[in-house]
Amino acid sequence: MYEKDETRQKALGGETDRLFLPVCRADMDARGWEELDFVFLSGDAYVDHPSFAMAVIGRLLESHGFRVGIVAQPDWRSSDAFTVMGRPRLGVLVGAGNLDSMLSKLTAGKKTRSSDAYSPGGRVGLRPDRATIVYCQKVREIWGEIPLIIGGVEAGLRRFAHYDYPSDALRRSILVDSQADLLVYGMGERQILEIAAALDGGFPVDALREVRGTCYVADETDHLPDFVELPSWDEVSSDKKAFAEAFRLASLEQDPIRGRPLVQRHGRRLLVQLPPALPLTEDLMDEVYDLPYLRAWHPSADAFGGVPALAEVKFSVTSHRGCFGSCAFCSIHAHQGRIVQARSHGSILREIEALSRMKDFKGYIHDIGGPTANFRRPACPDQLTRGTCRHRECLFPEPCKRLDTSHEDYLELLEKARLVRGVKKVFVRSGLRYDYMMADGERGERFLTELCRHHVSGQLKVAPEHASPAVLRVMRKGDIGQYRRFMAKFRAINERLGKKQYLVPYFMTSHPGSGLKEAVELARFAAELDFCPRQAQDFIPTPGSLATCMYYTGIDPFTGEKVVVARTPGERKIQRALLQHRMPQNRALVKEALRALNREDLIRELLRGPAGANSNESASAGAGSGPARPRGRRQRSGRSRSPS
Repeated sequence: MYEKDETRQKALGGETDRLFLPVCRADMDARGWEELDFVFLSGDAYVDHPSFAMAVIGRLLESHGFRVGIVAQPDWRSSDAFTVMGRPRLGVLVGAGNLDSMLSKLTAGKKTRSSDAYSPGGRVGLRPDRATIVYCQKVREIWGEIPLIIGGVEAGLRRFAHYDYPSDALRRSILVDSQADLLVYGMGERQILEIAAALDGGFPVDALREVRGTCYVADETDHLPDFVELPSWDEVSSDKKAFAEAFRLASLEQDPIRGRPLVQRHGRRLLVQLPPALPLTEDLMDEVYDLPYLRAWHPSADAFGGVPALAEVKFSVTSHRGCFGSCAFCSIHAHQGRIVQARSHGSILREIEALSRMKDFKGYIHDIGGPTANFRRPACPDQLTRGTCRHRECLFPEPCKRLDTSHEDYLELLEKARLVRGVKKVFVRSGLRYDYMMADGERGERFLTELCRHHVSGQLKVAPEHASPAVLRVMRKGDIGQYRRFMAKFRAINERLGKKQYLVPYFMTSHPGSGLKEAVELARFAAELDFCPRQAQDFIPTPGSLATCMYYTGIDPFTGEKVVVARTPGERKIQRALLQHRMPQNRALVKEALRALNREDLIRELLRGPAGANSNESASAGAGSGPARPRGRRQRSGRSRSPS
């Protein structure tokens, strides 16, 4: 990636590859360090695992000879918590954590969550609201004009003027509000090494104006030969059409090959976004994931029982990043990009071998995947030379004719993983795009057969998301007929294999485009499947997604068409009740909704049997090859991994 400074690497002091990164002065003393190059302030507890941002960035900088310390979940009311390892030589890195801090705190109903998986013992209240801004304010208070770089999901998805669901209002760019020097968006490895090398070389932070994948604030645009200007803060904050247009223009330039710089005026200052960082090559992906992670939470969390989020990923393997699915409600393609970047088989197998040697390994690899498990390569070879298509999606409304649908590489990888010594079973639990699988014809059927034969633990989780054609169009998802065909194929394959395995579909309520009529369409489809989930996934407007733009504006920014939006708590509650139509507590709401539509004829269909019959209240429901079946941990399709 970059030439390593071997001299400084030796100066790190002794054997460091089996140690946690320093978290206190005693850790520094043990290494013989008088000062750090960087302090990384994180809203999450310190977990040394490649699914956690502070570990990826910290280990990467360490491997290139920089001295990095981690200050995890500092008490933002105390200066001492920030200065525990002294003033760093080169700068301070700030990230709110693997989730936006407000999403970590609040549910879709804006209620405070009862637990925080990224905190020791699942405790709540260990990070402030809008953690990036609060941490930066404290850094400025303590160290003044020290180079201050923000990154991660919260910073990246709030880099422009954006809609904030908790406050139901627009907010300025987080770079403007935090008063940081640079904002790193995307996964960040290329950017942070370039920034670190420049600062170490004596360049002032305000001179770093050519690092792709970063944003900065400027007074003028004379240094930008070609750029796209977005509607300003003043315009978007007073006109929803201007906000929709800003989103549209920005989305069209989020490509590392053809994207142009973007400028958005905030008062007298200009927010400048440079084009996205180039995708990591296979060698660079391997370098990142081959770093000496300890795959454990820091011992300081032991007294609280550890960090719950680690359990979900400890024996899972990230095989790739990026997603060309471009679902409207998902921000992964805005963070990781639409161009898939994959690790080599060798790197993945080395990680599995390392997992197999861990004391608590029971022989089960819980997952080999990414945002979408069966996306292991770019959608088409042209993406690496000309970028992603400007006005077209790869899978919506139908798979593109140029789409590379081959599953052979992923299938070969899974076969190799099964043969690693000590491995009993390899599961696939990341989201799978069944429309992509079906588009692969006979090869896709072979992949599904091998998946059912070796890699499904009784349940396969997939995400049709909705059943209404109107909502699926807004979601940028294919028609429900694709899911019906997939169900039939899944059932036939399992019958042929002599296995009793079940599909667990994920559906989303209150998504833009879904009014009462569409919610009833979803309820009828769920009833057809004999499916009534214990938990329903309510749409949550998160910064950076197309669906959030539509939720705020009521406009599809790409077509200009009006979009139905369920805004009130009452509307959202009814849509959720319709999906959970057989739960006794929802009967009255279901009847109310059907009467409002003059569809009393559906009451018997949705509420058939005694109150609560078949509600399956104790488990996630299965569908597709049988009735409700074993319970399983809910995991959303398209889960982001290692959001650096």
